[in-house]
Amino acid sequence: MLTIKAPAKINLTFEVVGKRNDGYHEIVSVLQTIDLYDTLYVEKGRGFTCECALPGWLAEKSLISKVIDLLPGEMGGGVKVKIEKNIPMIAGLGGDSSDAAALLKGINELYALNISDDELLKMASKLGSDVGFFLKGGTALAEGRGEIIKPLPPVKKLWVVLLFPEIEVEAGKTAKMYGVLKPSSYSDGKTTMQLAEAIKGGKIITPGMLCNAFEDIAVEMYPDIAYYIRGCIRQGISIHLAGAGPTLFAIFPDEGGAKTFYNICREHNARSYVAQTI
Repeated sequence: MLTIKAPAKINLTFEVVGKRNDGYHEIVSVLQTIDLYDTLYVEKGRGFTCECALPGWLAEKSLISKVIDLLPGEMGGGVKVKIEKNIPMIAGLGGDSSDAAALLKGINELYALNISDDELLKMASKLGSDVGFFLKGGTALAEGRGEIIKPLPPVKKLWVVLLFPEIEVEAGKTAKMYGVLKPSSYSDGKTTMQLAEAIKGGKIITPGMLCNAFEDIAVEMYPDIAYYIRGCIRQGISIHLAGAGPTLFAIFPDEGGAKTFYNICREHNARSYVAQTI
């Protein structure tokens, strides 16, 4: 049996630079994995079975079920998967994509398929834009529709406080958000490229370097998000949307600052979590 950790991610930046002829949007984004994990237990079995105790999680609605279709016939008898979910569903943290990448790597190892990194990346791009990033994790620049992944040097360690607004969201929210983009939502990608250069130069990342094109739209779609953002501003905290949300995050250069903000969140009964960049 293989035990594989599947990390969550945050988008330090996310910019939409245009609409493509294929219907997708052209984006640039700096992605960063953090130490909030799902854990997959993968072993050989008959056919494909997947077990997860999280209420509402269904294998047939997950990218997990699509991984098997991409693998060659020499996989053998099949695979049995058990998932311990710690990354919230539909939260903007990439949990489903990370699980899919972990299973893709796991089956490749379990059956000694010797699929190259390049081939795995091609398979991952068929599953979803973020899946390829999770094959390696760390820090990376994403371009195209998100499937073009360019590794960056590791960022200087950051502490991250995740804030989980008590908001009900539906599957497909990312597509809906792309569908209501405004002209003001588009940019030239300059902020992302400047951040990428800062990371290459070993500079410390500060909140002022971050951005997310979906933030204004998220506030309109889920007005309660504004409540959390205003509360953070009153505390002097710069907070950003993680991916397509609704999770929010704030970065800190030290554990003390992160723990102080975390405690404030808890005092206000706001569900939160302290993580580190990995």
